[in-house]
Amino acid sequence: MARVADGRAVRRLDGVDSLTPEELPGELAVTPEVAGGFVRRRWLLMGLLAVWGPGLVVMLADTDVGSLVTAAQSGAQFGYRMVLPQVVLIPILYMVQEITVRLGIVTGKGHGALIRERFGPWWAGVSALTLFATAVGALLTEFAGVAGVGELFGVSPDVTVPLATGFLVAVALTGSYRRAERVGILLGLVELAFVPAMILAHPDVGALARGALSLPLADHGFVILLAANVGAVIMPWMIFYQQGAVIDKGLGGANLRAERRDTVVGAVLTQAIMLVVVIAFAATIGTHHPGVALNTVGQLSRALAPFLGPVAAKVLLGLTMLGAGLVAALVASLAGAWGVSEVFGWRHSLNDRPSRASARFYVTYTLAHVLGAAIVLLSFDLVSLVIDVEVMNALLLPIVLGFLLALEAKALPEAYRMRGAYRAVVTATSLLVIGFGLLMVPTTLGWW
Repeated sequence: MARVADGRAVRRLDGVDSLTPEELPGELAVTPEVAGGFVRRRWLLMGLLAVWGPGLVVMLADTDVGSLVTAAQSGAQFGYRMVLPQVVLIPILYMVQEITVRLGIVTGKGHGALIRERFGPWWAGVSALTLFATAVGALLTEFAGVAGVGELFGVSPDVTVPLATGFLVAVALTGSYRRAERVGILLGLVELAFVPAMILAHPDVGALARGALSLPLADHGFVILLAANVGAVIMPWMIFYQQGAVIDKGLGGANLRAERRDTVVGAVLTQAIMLVVVIAFAATIGTHHPGVALNTVGQLSRALAPFLGPVAAKVLLGLTMLGAGLVAALVASLAGAWGVSEVFGWRHSLNDRPSRASARFYVTYTLAHVLGAAIVLLSFDLVSLVIDVEVMNALLLPIVLGFLLALEAKALPEAYRMRGAYRAVVTATSLLVIGFGLLMVPTTLGWW
């Protein structure tokens, strides 16, 4: 125990006795109040680090390669008009993911396990299949992005995709959820590399303010891009991931409020990244060359090169896309492995090193990566793959969000359920996301 001037004992976080204020030499001496404040701040910081993480990781993964491409297209085609929708999406993200926090912390069970318990093995099997399909689908998008980044620098997908696969599999095999989470956060924060690109684009603040207040809802093209932004705000694997993550991290009821804060900070951060991309492309392509094709990493880089310079465009865009692709691939594959294992009752903690008991969980995780990598390497049309994934996610949204709302009403004790106006708002928001997601199906397929 450490001694302080007023006689109270304070335990240090690292278990080593600290010096009293009187023992500090010269100018390093502090008052008891300052010493106490320092200890409290250290406790607060360590407490946040111990609890925060699942919300940050899952939200950073939400800003995946497909989302960034959509944000770039939004800025290029409609300038600053897509700024306000990105802000409005922050509470939508939070409301849906906060339900998974309550379900995981209060019940101590994963999403797949709760579906099996409340709705039976048949529906659990349906949820497992949809989850695994969306996880592999997400991996296609992310690996396609990683391949595109490699091609920017003259590296073949035959090199970059297997390297990414091996790295992500190795992260899970370390036998520590917290280590995997830290890797995910670091990868996700690499997306902030695009902030300098927005600054270099010199956005017009006046035009930004005017554009943000203009929503051309009568424009068919704008509505379609708006649907793409809203429909992609909740991925099926996000729900499974965050619920499984709070369990694997060992969070309990006392951590509920802190994990909610983790989730809202993550929602703000991920939408801030989307805003940065929208504004950067609005200030460059959207102002000077609207309508330029922006479907691949290479096209995005070439479009930005005249404004940022070819080197800056490659480096900033490449880092952003690489971080986005890797963190989303990590989260989606973990969500798939957790969900499938929960449904079938397999041991499935990242804190267990690979063994006979945990073999099926790790095989499922690895298989998702191998399948995604193989399909990307064998495909001759990566854009069509991404479109197919978007359609699949949209079709599965009603099932995923329907289960989420049903579990919130059935699996939680009454004290932890939504009530009154908040329940109505969350339900309406979920239906809005489902509607916009389904709107993308005929549009993406060229039927409308």
